[in-house]
Amino acid sequence: MYDKILLPTDGSKNSKRAIKHAMQIAKHEKAELIILNVVDSVYLTGLPEEELITQTELVMEEESVKILEKVKKTIETCPIVKYDDSVKLTTKTVTEGNAAEVILKVSDEEDVDLVVIASSGKHMLDRFLLGSVTEKVVRHSKVPVMVIPSKDNK
Repeated sequence: MYDKILLPTDGSKNSKRAIKHAMQIAKHEKAELIILNVVDSVYLTGLPEEELITQTELVMEEESVKILEKVKKTIETCPIVKYDDSVKLTTKTVTEGNAAEVILKVSDEEDVDLVVIASSGKHMLDRFLLGSVTEKVVRHSKVPVMVIPSKDNK
């Protein structure tokens, strides 16, 4: 049923919960798991100088690589779902764009069958000012979206 699963992650605690769900489904379905981290460039538009923006982008890209490596390590060492090569792991970093738009675009480009996403991540302010990334993905996705709630929602 699911050949490709997209797991957008920002490295937050709640996104770790989504990893376990995505991995469990991917293993059961023998699906490819695409782990996506978006460096949201929207926050850089107000910076005063081009050099500062470039340096900040480099730092954010480095952080993205660390997040993706951490996610891979979490998957490979997860005691709940034993990792094996029945699941193909692919990591992807996108360095420009709004997170929700990038997630939707990657979902289309990669022809995924399911998106597994945490209900909220690091940017709590976004939920109040702009609406959450998750909400936008749920509203506009062409494929099913599994939303993993935070522990606080129990």
